[in-house]
Amino acid sequence: MSFSATCVPKTGRKRADGLLLGWQTAVVTTPGSAADSAVYAKRMARVRAAMAEQQIDTLLLSVGHDLPYLTGYTAMPLERLTMLVVPRDGDATMLIPALEAPRVAEQQGVFELFPWGETEDPTSIVGKLASGSKRVAIGDQMWARFLVELMPHLQGTEYTRAVDVVGALRMAKDPAEIDALALAGAAVDKIAGELQRGEIELVGRTEAQVSAELSRRIIAEGHEKVNFAIVAAGENAASPHHHAGSRVIREGEIVLCDFGGTMAGYCSDTTRCVFTGPIDPEVADAYAVLQTAQQVGVKAGAVGTPCEEVDRATRQVIVDGGYGEYFIHRTGHGIGMEEHEDPYIVEGNSLPLEAGHAYSIEPGIYVPGKWGMRLEDIVVATPSGPLALNASDHSLVSV
Repeated sequence: MSFSATCVPKTGRKRADGLLLGWQTAVVTTPGSAADSAVYAKRMARVRAAMAEQQIDTLLLSVGHDLPYLTGYTAMPLERLTMLVVPRDGDATMLIPALEAPRVAEQQGVFELFPWGETEDPTSIVGKLASGSKRVAIGDQMWARFLVELMPHLQGTEYTRAVDVVGALRMAKDPAEIDALALAGAAVDKIAGELQRGEIELVGRTEAQVSAELSRRIIAEGHEKVNFAIVAAGENAASPHHHAGSRVIREGEIVLCDFGGTMAGYCSDTTRCVFTGPIDPEVADAYAVLQTAQQVGVKAGAVGTPCEEVDRATRQVIVDGGYGEYFIHRTGHGIGMEEHEDPYIVEGNSLPLEAGHAYSIEPGIYVPGKWGMRLEDIVVATPSGPLALNASDHSLVSV
């Protein structure tokens, strides 16, 4: 949704709690904003139901993705406090630095905007808005300095994590969110295809140069930002999160590329490997095991299946293939507005998959000092079975 906004004075208007609103944002939105407000209102109602169930009096969200999930606004990580105050009963308020107010598209019936001035104490205002709360849920990304400053204003309050309130709601994506993930996935699939067809030059270039080119292509395909562009050649591919550097890519080695970004608020993430020249037989044999494991992992993601069972099914293929000790990380992570979020596909997570859960399946085999490989798709659990959102070639392609 696009919008323009200006601040206009509305003096003398007071909230029911006596706090004065000095400025209000007048927002002109494109058609469809009413529908957006309806989406956010529905999400807010579900949050309040979760708050009631968990006996949470007030929810406090600052920077992080819970805030845009509920309001459509992404706060900048500033030393000036932005805080969404959601009481279990009563209207929600977004406290925001006055100079940031023009960036906010106010959602009617969702929250009231409360810009604060440079000489005001925002934590004191939050304390008044949350006054009387016995249990308060705090967003994971809220800066410690703001919590420390807030605590004297809410003495005797018990604090808990907001992820326990909002997290379960964010895990189950609605159809519009799944569409957004699919569009982002299709964009990086196109780049993966270009890589596999040899349209991205590798041999003779540094990992950093190829990473920069992947990043440029991610933006060119419609992403607002690049979240990562891992390029790891040969022995460097044995480090799952290798930082692309000055290592020159040579003929006759594997090159692992794991890349993604954020497009229309939702993330993409895919990993494909190519081989520069004729594929080494040892690498080919290992990759056959990896590809089978990834296929098994995708198919294992039926609604109702515990996350750890998906991890086990994927991992067992690699163990049976003789590479178990070289699969050193979880099978996958949730994805949505964040590149890594719940649910995590890992041993110990007994959470059953629900329709709308979106997550990666990305087994890897990493032989220190020699080579590494990973194959990754984003998958959505649906009532009719798991839906893979990435469709580029899953083979180890020679380029």
